[in-house]
Amino acid sequence: MDKNRPIGVIDSGVGGLSVLRALQKAMPHEKFLYLGDTARAPYGTRSRETITAFVAEMTDWLEQKGIKQLVAACNTITVLGTSAIRGGHTFPVIGMSRGVEEVLQATKNKKIGLMATDFTVSTGAHRKEIQKADPSAEVFGVGCTKFVPLIETAQFGSPALWEAVREYAEVLKEKKADTVILGCTHYPFVREQIEEAFGSGVTIIDPAEATAKLAKEELERQGLLQTEGSGRCDICFTGDMELGKRLAARMLDPAACEFKQVKL
Repeated sequence: MDKNRPIGVIDSGVGGLSVLRALQKAMPHEKFLYLGDTARAPYGTRSRETITAFVAEMTDWLEQKGIKQLVAACNTITVLGTSAIRGGHTFPVIGMSRGVEEVLQATKNKKIGLMATDFTVSTGAHRKEIQKADPSAEVFGVGCTKFVPLIETAQFGSPALWEAVREYAEVLKEKKADTVILGCTHYPFVREQIEEAFGSGVTIIDPAEATAKLAKEELERQGLLQTEGSGRCDICFTGDMELGKRLAARMLDPAACEFKQVKL
């Protein structure tokens, strides 16, 4: 396979841009092709069958663009399992890291909170992986249903967002969680608000950097890592382009990106 091919990145909307930022930092010479299905976001309240069908459409589209690797920059997509994502494609698939190592290093009381979509929480994937590494750890998940619609419409300073942040944080504070995983790639957009709601005694874990490390290591293993030349980033959305650009500017340098609207 040609190492000059781009790395494909998929998400249900704009959340994966937080992962794209980490990927660009880890692999500055790579070309990235980001596909956010903003027209059909959020995915977290949909059925497994519907999500699988949407993911198949996105991966087929990216395969036609000749990607060398696919990063599923979405926890809801990742918990389907890489076999469901791959669907017969030949490129390697990297899902979101659960952040297990970072979480277990950070926690002092082994009470771990998970903020994620209803779908991700319902699978128990984070709890199973964390307790496999440390059976004495407790994991408390809260489905943050209100977050994605508010983030996708850029309501960052709105009373509705602050109310939602405090509501979900209170659930985990009552459980005495001292470490909280951002289990949805949208949530780093409101990390400051989340940190303020929890206060200084709680560590917030964003698995984006660990995911970027996994993606880089896989390309190195296959001899496909690009180590020279200038990187590039094409960002494609299925929905509102102007809103997508505005949200991208919170994570990336928009002047260094090409934006396109696509249909699947």
